[in-house]
Amino acid sequence: MATWDDVSRIALALPETTEETSWGHRHWKVRGKGFVWERPLRKSDLKALGDAAPDGPILGARVEHLVAKEALLADDPGVFFTIPHFDGYPAILVLLEQIDLEGLDEVIVEAWLARAPKRLADEYLASR
Repeated sequence: MATWDDVSRIALALPETTEETSWGHRHWKVRGKGFVWERPLRKSDLKALGDAAPDGPILGARVEHLVAKEALLADDPGVFFTIPHFDGYPAILVLLEQIDLEGLDEVIVEAWLARAPKRLADEYLASR
């Protein structure tokens, strides 16, 4: 089970990442571009999801493209989900209480790679 402390630790270990607060929620950015963020469900989300609306902390994460989003949704619907607000948008929602630390690390790094400038991403990948 992952926590917000885990999210912060993993995200801030990535090059040129900052943590900011917007509308009372934490956001992690690389060179000003958000890649993961706290994303509690809103009233419209709860209405759209109905009885399927999950409880617990929810992480929003950018993905490379819509195909990657669909793959995550199909791979583990107990961890990953989406809402109508994200239709056509390359982002996924993650139930923090359902993802292990290895999976969380992968989601955060992939989100960072999707938003980091190409040269910075290439340098990071070369250093691994």
